[in-house]
Amino acid sequence: MHSKLGRRMNYTRAIALTFGLVIVTGCAGDMAMKDDGMSHVHIGHVMTGWKDTPDSMGLLPTAIAEAKVAAQHAGFAASKPEDLGWMKTHIGHILHAVDPSIEPKGPGLGYGVVKAAGGAEAHVGFAAESNGASDNVKAHAVHVGASTNNVVTWANIIVRLGKLVQAAETAKQAVPLVKKIQQLAAYMLAGRDRDGDGKVSWKPGEGGLDAAEQHMGFMTKGEGLTS
Repeated sequence: MHSKLGRRMNYTRAIALTFGLVIVTGCAGDMAMKDDGMSHVHIGHVMTGWKDTPDSMGLLPTAIAEAKVAAQHAGFAASKPEDLGWMKTHIGHILHAVDPSIEPKGPGLGYGVVKAAGGAEAHVGFAAESNGASDNVKAHAVHVGASTNNVVTWANIIVRLGKLVQAAETAKQAVPLVKKIQQLAAYMLAGRDRDGDGKVSWKPGEGGLDAAEQHMGFMTKGEGLTS
């Protein structure tokens, strides 16, 4: 039990050092963060490190890396519309990158867009809800949360469509599904101009991981965590 507590304290200290936080420790090992400290710790989980991601990457960079794998293999799948086996192979790779609980083997990191983007959404929410969270954090948390929620929605649709491709008996059945998956994979990164105003915002149904990354940049700059 003491070793677990020690590991947790060391992890918290590492995050704190990364973001220039102040930790106060009592003789019993209780920890309290100064003002906006916990808010910044959760920002760190989104951007720089989380305990169960590959190489302890931040949740948002993990989501972006997995989404890039999915988009790449969506392009591969769509490149041979006459070859059902080819399409099914690359759909399997997409499913691995999106949700490895569905397809455990593939070229992704083994974490998945769904888990990573969902984790980023959760932790940016925790940052906004923390004691001492600034108006800057609260405002951009809305933007990041909406965008990452969009990504989880699109990723889950990809899973459903991918299963239909895997069950398809002919290439003709699979092609329109593959095209839709390719479109959704692009949305996960770049978002979509849902309202037709010529730009992609952070709003529900529009923002993707690019928008989430942009608004996390605004947030961290506003907090003095990045220049």
